[in-house]
Amino acid sequence: MVDIDKNLGGMGMRQLGISIYPEQAAVEEHKEYLSLAAQYGFARVFSCLISVKGNKEQVLKGFQEIMGHGRSLGMEIIADVSPEVFEDFNISYGDLKFFKDLGVSGIRLDLGFSGMEESIMTFNPYGLKIELNMSSGTKYVDNILTYHPNKENIIGCHNFYPHRYTGLSREHFTKCSKQFKDYGIRTAAFVSSKEAAFGPWPLNEGLCTLEEHRNLPIEVQGKDLFHTGLIDDVIIANAFASEDELRTLSELNKEMLTLRAVLTEGISNIERKIILDEVHFNRGDVSDYMIRSTQSRVKYKNHHFEATHIRPIRRGDILIESSLYDRYAGELQVALKDMDNSGKTNVVGRIAEEEIYLIDKIEPWHKFKFAVKK
Repeated sequence: MVDIDKNLGGMGMRQLGISIYPEQAAVEEHKEYLSLAAQYGFARVFSCLISVKGNKEQVLKGFQEIMGHGRSLGMEIIADVSPEVFEDFNISYGDLKFFKDLGVSGIRLDLGFSGMEESIMTFNPYGLKIELNMSSGTKYVDNILTYHPNKENIIGCHNFYPHRYTGLSREHFTKCSKQFKDYGIRTAAFVSSKEAAFGPWPLNEGLCTLEEHRNLPIEVQGKDLFHTGLIDDVIIANAFASEDELRTLSELNKEMLTLRAVLTEGISNIERKIILDEVHFNRGDVSDYMIRSTQSRVKYKNHHFEATHIRPIRRGDILIESSLYDRYAGELQVALKDMDNSGKTNVVGRIAEEEIYLIDKIEPWHKFKFAVKK
């Protein structure tokens, strides 16, 4: 079994997660969902104690059974809590045995304490992770660190937002994420399933961290978060995601941005190889008009590239220069803006429309690949 506790605390491999809300469906349904997700390599589980209503003893019994099943699959469970949860269940921040007995691997503090309490919690004898809310934009994490916590037991996770238009802006998300990343703290954020029917609250207008993700396919949300370099773990916030969504996320290249593309019909085998088989990178001397991947022009300098697919260039097009451009022949480019075509540039493909915005995130020397859109 993978020692995920160590991965959660440090800078181990990037992980995928799902969310479980025990009061929203039958115990067996949750267990089946956990088993399915585990088959696709999902290793994290988010759950919520804040939303628990009704007979708490009965709910917690079901929670314990579900979480026990998740742990048997090698999954790590973080439960969302608040000061009210501590009060409701008569839990002291100095004694977290309640959560250990519940079967969780850690607790997420949706609302925190003064900083001292959090630091004391990190020294709990059960090795429970203390996950901090990353979305507030305050000096919360800085304050906790002044109390000299056991940093190995601190991880961070953003909020999710069920109400349309209330999710985080890119600017705020980036600022908050960097706060945690600069301290070397493991980070997580949420994506939204289009197939899932519920979250912890009655409102269901998607359940994502970044507002701009709300209507995007789940794999686009995931590859965006991983490509920021600021997020280690991506968790599906609502339940139950479909098997297709789980499979698609599991197939993501978490380390390198892979853009899906529709290739132009009739391109040459060499052009196809350049697009799909090469690892590309954006040159350091960047242009406002295009991303330039120049190694292919070196590799295929003796090949003659015919000018056969000439049309006006649109933002998101994939280009390969023909031999009419002499020393540029074979260079691959991605159009950042609409441009006139001199008659020498082949338009060999186009990035999937819903992913075109990701090309703006490709910085100098960033590596990226292409895959055929299915």
